[in-house]
Amino acid sequence: MKRLVNLTPPPAGKWLLGVAPFVALIIVYALASEARLEINPADKLLPSFGSMKNAMVRMAFEPSKRTGDYLFWTDTLSSLKRLGTGIAIAAVLGLLIGIFTGAIPVLSAAFSPLLTALSLVPCLALLPVLFIVLGLGELSKVVLIAMGVTPFIARDVQRRAREIPVEQLIKAQTLGANTAQIIMRVLLPQLMPKLINAVRLSLGAGWLFLIAAEAIASTDGLGYRIFLVRRYLSMDVIIPYVVWITLLAFLFDYLLRRICQRLYPWEFA
Repeated sequence: MKRLVNLTPPPAGKWLLGVAPFVALIIVYALASEARLEINPADKLLPSFGSMKNAMVRMAFEPSKRTGDYLFWTDTLSSLKRLGTGIAIAAVLGLLIGIFTGAIPVLSAAFSPLLTALSLVPCLALLPVLFIVLGLGELSKVVLIAMGVTPFIARDVQRRAREIPVEQLIKAQTLGANTAQIIMRVLLPQLMPKLINAVRLSLGAGWLFLIAAEAIASTDGLGYRIFLVRRYLSMDVIIPYVVWITLLAFLFDYLLRRICQRLYPWEFA
């Protein structure tokens, strides 16, 4: 008799098991929504799928009477630009800080305690400071994302750099490599897939910082729209926006994983 820990479903079974919880959630929501609307047709807490569809058609395919923009796509583009810029800056800074503090003992001794301390600072608490110093424009939002994500990426890259066998570094030095060559030819190729994985893991925090910044001071964006319509209890807009953010996050995670598999197949061997 096989133990439960040894049971591995076939590929088709994995797919079905992965989809089943989502189907169950949809069914539960549909039943709960129908029950509430049967009692009170004007209830806004659990809107029907039809009302959410109508709301999204209005947001995505009908121009705003005030601005003429298609609000759903304008919000999506604005949020993606902020998130992409912030994550890109964080990835570059995290790689540089992590690889240097992980590979050079002097820099590690000098800056590792500071990096640890910065990673423990709740960046959302600094949001008012950023708005005061940098204003309410795009810069403060991008800086918030970069500040919140960079320490996490840097510490992960630093730890991965320290895990590289010291024998590789000794062999490179034996062949005459200097510090720059060791970093570029030995460390960097092995750390790039780790960087991509760190970025994947940090996307959730990036979305959190983005939505918080947009909710407080913005005129567009997915977070801005969610907090704008909440005063009207427009759950038929809020729920699809939350689902859309989740789908975008899943898509980015999938794309980064595929890119990592394509560029660094040995990482998944």
